[in-house]
Amino acid sequence: MRDGLCRQGVPAPRDANARRVMLAQRSRNTAPEMALRRALHALGFRYRVDLPLPGMRRRRSDLTFVRWRTVVFVQGCFWHACPQHMHALVHNAEWWREKFEGNVRRDTDTDTRLVRMGWVPLRIWEHEVIEAAVGKVVRALGEQGHPRALRILGAAAPRSV
Repeated sequence: MRDGLCRQGVPAPRDANARRVMLAQRSRNTAPEMALRRALHALGFRYRVDLPLPGMRRRRSDLTFVRWRTVVFVQGCFWHACPQHMHALVHNAEWWREKFEGNVRRDTDTDTRLVRMGWVPLRIWEHEVIEAAVGKVVRALGEQGHPRALRILGAAAPRSV
């Protein structure tokens, strides 16, 4: 780490502990992602995990329902600039601001490209209650005609007499 920079313009961590914390950040199999996967699996849904996106090989989804052309991203509040939980960082503030803005631009670009290809992108924040997140996924799959989702939604809908 010369001149206070790591790889390609990334600022050096302020201390060894900060470096350890950043290296420990998981990019997949996070607690919110695993909770969503377990809940959907318990309902009988099957999906692919960490799949490269069509036409965007360097971008990956957390969950993909290939046949139903539905992609789910479980977003961390810190890395994806959650409007509810975002706070300004002090150390290397300008670099972090640009990093978060770039992440948000990439997320928007990914969603736009997926929609153009006929896919349904879903963004679930890590702070969302798991039941609400599962509901979002089931509704989206129901709109795509997924039979299990339609059964679940039909059972939950009030029946008219």
